[in-house]
Amino acid sequence: MRLDKYLKVSRLIKRRTVANEACDAGRVSVNGKAARASYDVKIGDVIEIAFAGRTLKAEVVTVAETVRKDDAAAMYRIVQ
Repeated sequence: MRLDKYLKVSRLIKRRTVANEACDAGRVSVNGKAARASYDVKIGDVIEIAFAGRTLKAEVVTVAETVRKDDAAAMYRIVQ
């Protein structure tokens, strides 16, 4: 699954266009390397998102095309 779609489906970022723009701006990295929106997300990848004043680090646990809102948080695990 594409990185921008994963960020949207897992609800780490609210909209896919915002996720795409974050990737283009270099604010999203996977496994320590800057990632493009087309990056293919795999289980075990560590995604790092730089928001305004803080950084969120999450490990991919599952990859699914569609997920209910209640189950979206189960797609990743916060790493610190």
